[in-house]
Amino acid sequence: MKFLITVLLSSFLFPVFGQINLKGKITDNKNKPLPGASVSLKNSYDGATSDSLGNFSFSTTEKGAQIVEITLMGYGAVSRPVSIGNEAISLNISLKELITELNAVTITAGSFEASDKKKGTVLSSLDIVTTASANGDITGALKTLPGTQQVGESEGLFVRGGTATESKIFIDGNLVNNFFYSSLPGLATRGRFNPFLFKGTVFSAGGYSALYGQALSAALILESNDLPERTEADLSLSVLGIGGGIQKLAKDKKSSWGISYNYTNLALAFAVIKQKQDFYKTPTYHQGDANFRIKTKHGGFLKYYGYASWNQTALRSPDIDSTSLQNSFGIENLNTYQNLNWKENFGRGWKFNTGISFSTNKDQIENELQDADYNKQVFTSPSGYAFKNFDLVNKAWYGQARIVLEKRLGGLNAVRFGADHFYSNEKSSYTLYTGAKYNETVEDNLTAAFAETDFYITKDIAAKLGGRLEHSTLMDKWNIAPRASLAYKFKDNSQASFAYGIFYQNPERKYLPAPTGQLDFAKASHYILQYQRLNNQRTFRTELFYKQYDQLFKTLPNSNGREVATNNNGNGYARGIELFWRDKKSLKDVDYWISYSYLDTKRDYLNFPGSMRPSFAAKHTASFVVKKFVLPWKTGFNASYNFATGRPYYQLKYDNSQAKYVVADAGETINYNNLSFSLNYLPNLGKTNKKTFLVWVLSVSNVLGQNQVYGYNYAGIANRKEAITPPSKRFVYLGCFLSFGIDRTQDAINNNL
Repeated sequence: MKFLITVLLSSFLFPVFGQINLKGKITDNKNKPLPGASVSLKNSYDGATSDSLGNFSFSTTEKGAQIVEITLMGYGAVSRPVSIGNEAISLNISLKELITELNAVTITAGSFEASDKKKGTVLSSLDIVTTASANGDITGALKTLPGTQQVGESEGLFVRGGTATESKIFIDGNLVNNFFYSSLPGLATRGRFNPFLFKGTVFSAGGYSALYGQALSAALILESNDLPERTEADLSLSVLGIGGGIQKLAKDKKSSWGISYNYTNLALAFAVIKQKQDFYKTPTYHQGDANFRIKTKHGGFLKYYGYASWNQTALRSPDIDSTSLQNSFGIENLNTYQNLNWKENFGRGWKFNTGISFSTNKDQIENELQDADYNKQVFTSPSGYAFKNFDLVNKAWYGQARIVLEKRLGGLNAVRFGADHFYSNEKSSYTLYTGAKYNETVEDNLTAAFAETDFYITKDIAAKLGGRLEHSTLMDKWNIAPRASLAYKFKDNSQASFAYGIFYQNPERKYLPAPTGQLDFAKASHYILQYQRLNNQRTFRTELFYKQYDQLFKTLPNSNGREVATNNNGNGYARGIELFWRDKKSLKDVDYWISYSYLDTKRDYLNFPGSMRPSFAAKHTASFVVKKFVLPWKTGFNASYNFATGRPYYQLKYDNSQAKYVVADAGETINYNNLSFSLNYLPNLGKTNKKTFLVWVLSVSNVLGQNQVYGYNYAGIANRKEAITPPSKRFVYLGCFLSFGIDRTQDAINNNL
């Protein structure tokens, strides 16, 4: 028995005496200890985890040549060869921190981003449609962000002292030339596209990427959706019209197709809410779109989106030059847009993104001077009355081809480069009251090449360097635009960013054709300094910016009295500070944000007699947006308050003796105030086994009925001016939305409707 016990003990103790100890310390590249690192021998069960001081120790019976493996989340894995004999082994190993999207600094100077890939989300599609003052319009929601102006008499984004045409909008990298419905006199029109078409939104108020050009002030970059989660259909019914659509997902979930149609008629709304103008043809819209999406075997996507719309309206308003006559304006618009994009990965870190787009736009405008019985009136004396009778037909064709190549260089470092080609052909036919016709054609081919690199020095320091080269056949000129951004992340995960760039732009179509060979690109230089902190569902950011304008276009009247660009002698500046705060955590089930902008800007351009603050620029703008979902009531409450100080207005008259314009009258409008409210009621909330889901929407703009004056129009014959005001004090919207196949109600709650 004693012999048996001895044998058994020897068999258990022999491995102990045969073990070799491995110990050491795990540190980072700054020699700081790393706790929690896993240290093990490859293909064995022997190993340990480093303690709070980075130390580790374990024993093994393995012998000979072995591999020690060290891993720690967020750091690069290390393999170290060792030779195990009869002596203990000591290892001191340094791990290199990986730069990932989760821990790396992001370059954000000038930009607000919302997407499924970025942690700096600001406004999502759901944010846009539930912002009370936006009325479901993408740019309407962006007007609650700092840097934008509350301009109600004209469509578009007016950003940091820039005109609406100085802000360009892109879908999947392709320029959209007619993003907004055609203009009406003194009335802003909305964007054509549904916010839910897009999964990502980047609004850059300056300093944007070298991949985009032809915008002196800002870029709105929209990225379309990929495949839907499942097959779904929707139906909408409101006081404005009816619409519906379907998105069909293939059984293998690798492709989908979709179509939609919407009909809008404002007759019922205008019957209840009286308009300042007499809409004898109420605004009517027919809109349809189609898409398909195919996922490739390498993780890429082929996407197509096609859109077509037709709309018309006609209105009368009192003629500013008389007490008894009326001015009648009618417009009919046909617009199409086609966009085909292909993204693909083709190995070794290479990606490409190529796309083509084609769009058309046709406006038919009729303007008449009418008496009280709506009969056309032609007075040749004074001649100004006669020229109020005209027809105008504008036809435009636009095309773009684009390719971008990207190469990952390790971690988040990357280089991308590519080229764009833009084609535009715009024709106008102007018919005078005499029947005389004037035809004009403006054609341009703009070719661009660009390159850009993302370079991460460490996870806390990153740079983006790039440049863009362009040539326009319209002016037969070249430009080169360098761009640079730098970002640094602090220990509390806040960060500072700086951006610099030069931006160029062609003259607006309405000031063309110009004298041959006399024009160059307009130019703007951007300098932006930003501080941003995002944590615990709170966002704070502030920006200082300065823009220097050079080579702005100056205009003079031609022989027909129409303003045309004559030279690039204009200049200007815009500078200011902006603040933004968003908080989803402090108040239960409440999401709110506050924005403020101070803008100091002047420019000498177009027919300005000197350097002046433009009429679209307010010195102070602010917005407060709040959203609250009350679960027991199944209702979301949303409110927005927008404020802006008064904007300047001018009457400019051409002085023949001085051969230039002079200021005949000037002033400043009253402050802008607008409180808007909306609510969303989800009656199906909490019910199971439902295949149809319903949301009711009610919204009211300018709840308090506050007076709003956007500027003043001046008579051309009489000595009179009149305020430009909204067509009605308030506007009320009521509608219901049904979705089939997907329950959207929980999404509404999770995103703080």
